[in-house]
Amino acid sequence: MAHAATAEGQQHPIRLYLLVWGWLFILSACSYLVDYVGLQGVLRWSLILLFMLVKAGLIVAVFMHMAWERLALAYAILLPPLAVLVFVGIMVFESGHTLGMREFFFAGV
Repeated sequence: MAHAATAEGQQHPIRLYLLVWGWLFILSACSYLVDYVGLQGVLRWSLILLFMLVKAGLIVAVFMHMAWERLALAYAILLPPLAVLVFVGIMVFESGHTLGMREFFFAGV
């Protein structure tokens, strides 16, 4: 089934949405299985975050129609959250350093 362009906008086949919905269901089941199996530590959180990011990517790409948008619009929407994540990572690193310095200098007080 081809993508038909109409005067109102582009129409996508229902099969695409059902396929993405199925993948979202499978990824959610995998996320629940991580808890059910009893994985712990870094592996558990890495898998949960991976499944979460893949699901978010599918939702943004298909249901929010970002896969068919112009590149400039995609960058305008996707780059700010990416920059926020980079800054959060920098702050996490800096907070560890600040805590270490406070423990070092205020240990005897």
